[in-house]
Amino acid sequence: QVQPVESGGGLVQAGGSLRLSCKASGSRFSISRMAWYRQAPGKQRELVAAITSGGSTNYADSVKGRFTISRDSAKNTVFLQMNSLKPEDTGVYYCNQNDPFNNDYWGQGTQVTVSS
Repeated sequence: QVQPVESGGGLVQAGGSLRLSCKASGSRFSISRMAWYRQAPGKQRELVAAITSGGSTNYADSVKGRFTISRDSAKNTVFLQMNSLKPEDTGVYYCNQNDPFNNDYWGQGTQVTVSS
C-alpha cells in the first residue's frame, strides 16, 4: 500500500473555489473510508469531510453547504469540491485512507490559501 497523493491546492481569493483530488493506490480503495483533514498554522489537524465505501458522507459544521466530498472508485480517487472559500479555510489539506483493517494512510498534504 502506497500513501495517497493529493493535488489541486493553491491560492484563491475569498469567495472562490478549488477542487482537491486524492489518488490512492492498492486494491483496498473501494472498501476504504476516505477523508480530508486540514491543519491551520498553530492548530490541530481537524476532520473536514469523510465518505464511506458505501457513499455516506459527513462534514465539519464549518464547511457544510460549501464543500462536497465524492469518490470515483474506477479511478481510486476522492475529491473535495470547495466553494465560497473563506480565509479561515486556509491550511494544509491531507487525504486519509482508512481500510477495514483499521490501517491509516496519509498523503503529504496540499496547501490551500484563501486571501481576504
